[in-house]
Amino acid sequence: MRAVYSPRYELSLPGHVWPTAKYRLIAERLAGAVDLVDPSPASWDELALVHTPEYLDKLRSNRLTFGDIVTLELPWTPELADAFRLMVGGTCDAARAALEDGRAAHIGGGLHHAYAGHGEGFCPLNDIAVAIRVLQNGRRIGRAAVVDCDVHHGNGTAAIFAGDPTVFTFSIHQQHNYPADKPASSLDIGLEDGAGDARYLSELRAALPQVLDSRPDLLVYVAGADPYERDMLGGLSLTKEGLAARDEAVVAAASAAGVPIVLVLAGGYAENVADTVEIQAATVRALLR
Repeated sequence: MRAVYSPRYELSLPGHVWPTAKYRLIAERLAGAVDLVDPSPASWDELALVHTPEYLDKLRSNRLTFGDIVTLELPWTPELADAFRLMVGGTCDAARAALEDGRAAHIGGGLHHAYAGHGEGFCPLNDIAVAIRVLQNGRRIGRAAVVDCDVHHGNGTAAIFAGDPTVFTFSIHQQHNYPADKPASSLDIGLEDGAGDARYLSELRAALPQVLDSRPDLLVYVAGADPYERDMLGGLSLTKEGLAARDEAVVAAASAAGVPIVLVLAGGYAENVADTVEIQAATVRALLR
């Protein structure tokens, strides 16, 4: 199985909670188990299939305002625009590989808080939306579904695809957590704090048939590690065993429906980065079974 990855995903974010070293550590764990593939950056024209000209011009010319950067919550430098274009391209490449092989992973991506006209919550660009639009624009797919299992609601993705019958968006998340504004997905399950394995898995398994009933040509699995019980930014209290069962449920549902699946990693902020690495490497391995 192909897994897209670049060492350039290890960004310099001094003092930030996002452990971007995790991408390298996950790739090292998976060496020999997957075929690691270098990404190509998304072009500005590809980004424009989702993002507004005004916002892209700000990124290209490094004219993000103070307010933009506060909302983005990243120590922004001009070099980050190209780094994130590369990560968006990585999701596009992984999605193409999934269509060819049935399954593929991106050791990166899952930037689901970015809207068409601005970035939010560590996400300057929405790789999920761009990959879907690139494949639709190239007539590689007609319909897509997003299964977003990050602890945080996929607000940017929901807003971008609102009212679009060709893309089914599903988010299962901690309701009383970031973001405050949660635009409606096609299907939302907002769980209470401390929901735990049994409740989470029951709700997820009940929802997956509705997602697959939308007849997608591609399923994008946003597999955040942050529902984990020791995550610093999450509070759903899932165990590693629960997260493994989550992965198995999503992969099995796509397989049973004969739908290609592409994995993007999204968030993960465990107290010990080794836990995030272990969880997300196991998520990639779930595609190998």
